[in-house]
Amino acid sequence: MSGRTYEVRTYGCQMNVHDSERLSGLMEDAGYVRAAAGATPDVVVFNTCAVRENADNKLYGNLGHLAPAKKANPGMQIAVGGCLAQKDRGEVTRRAPWVDVVFGTHNLGSLPVLLERARVEREAQVEIRESLDVFPSTLPTRRESAYAAWVSISVGCDNTCTFCIVPSLRGTERDRRPGDVLAEVRALVEAGVLEVTLLGQNVNSYGRESGDRYAFGRLLRAAGAVDGLDRLRFTSPHPRDFTDDVIAAMAETPAVCHQLHMPLQSGSDAVLRAMRRSYRQSRYLGIVSRVRDAMPDAAITTDVIVGFPGETDADFEATLDVVREARFAGAFTFQYSPRPGTPAASMPGQVAREVVRERYERLVALQDEISLEENRRLVGATVQVLVAAGEGRKDGATGRVSGRCRDGRLVHLAVDPAAPPPRPGDLVTTAVTYGAPHHLVADGPPLAHRRTRAGDAHEAGTRPGGAGVLLGLPTVGAPRP
Repeated sequence: MSGRTYEVRTYGCQMNVHDSERLSGLMEDAGYVRAAAGATPDVVVFNTCAVRENADNKLYGNLGHLAPAKKANPGMQIAVGGCLAQKDRGEVTRRAPWVDVVFGTHNLGSLPVLLERARVEREAQVEIRESLDVFPSTLPTRRESAYAAWVSISVGCDNTCTFCIVPSLRGTERDRRPGDVLAEVRALVEAGVLEVTLLGQNVNSYGRESGDRYAFGRLLRAAGAVDGLDRLRFTSPHPRDFTDDVIAAMAETPAVCHQLHMPLQSGSDAVLRAMRRSYRQSRYLGIVSRVRDAMPDAAITTDVIVGFPGETDADFEATLDVVREARFAGAFTFQYSPRPGTPAASMPGQVAREVVRERYERLVALQDEISLEENRRLVGATVQVLVAAGEGRKDGATGRVSGRCRDGRLVHLAVDPAAPPPRPGDLVTTAVTYGAPHHLVADGPPLAHRRTRAGDAHEAGTRPGGAGVLLGLPTVGAPRP
């Protein structure tokens, strides 16, 4: 295996991004080497998403582009994993017979063995499991960042949203023990990581397995108390499970960032009912109001779906009303597209594409207007920016560096030409000079520059990694801490 190279291509959500770090860790643990940029790898791994309408076309189109390379180099291997692989199963090798391995969301750890089996047996290996065998955090991980890290606290989802296929692909919710989560956070901080994001399909329903609805708030406080952790975030919570103790934990724990990404999906009670979202407009806005009361500086972002089956003009106007009242810092907006296997795909009242597009454009225009107003209000404010790699595409031309302030907003900032430039992982304090809809600019001289261990690690090219946190899921009947 020595010298064989690999590349992981990732589509979809933060869960997939973190899963790809594990896939990379598995490959390197098995002796593979990451392919150099621009080189043709010996193994290409697709970690797929099944949420969007064009996910299938995107995957099979990319597989088609690789077919000539595979034909020219029979030793090359192609693997397809993730949600679309879990959904399509043997359909992947039927539509793309040059694929060597298909694996699902529940057996990431099987990838190296399946690749070797396909190589030896000279035939495709399709292995899709219906339930999780080990918690993914027990797997080796190749972290992409020296300064920021994902930490999974749960996998799967117990919700039954009619537009979403994820629960059927990732299974029912399983929680990690709090001690396991905290052990991983401590290990990351000891390696120099400054920012941790707690990750779950429905992160604030953590504790449901044990019947403890306050477990997530306690976990936030405990993780936020880890010595050396500068920033703690979480994504994504569900309004149904959002409790006031979480707001208190956010407000009272210094490491927890005053940032909340809470999907709305629709502002219409009728549409929310059809979506099976189990909350209504008033509850959602009540949470927003209580968050703002406790943390006036909080940046709240959301997800909105436009054109859900049966959505009327009045329903859409209700969504616009909520957007105006909530004044989100930003929103991920989506045009509804039917996904095979979801109840919504066969619902009556499918909205015409041109109507969906027109509503979508109105929503984006409104949110951009609000985001611009909110960002302009920050001109003159002092912010602390965690400098990041890859956030500013124009930084080379503008002489700036980029990163995120504590509330999650993207900031492009000037550097002091007479001083060493900030590195990814360093913390820079600066003042905002300009606000745009999707970013802030700070063109004045930096007020402070803190060089960090994370910046040292990034500069040296080292990342937290190695074996996973070998604790995993509780066994049946095992006591929970």
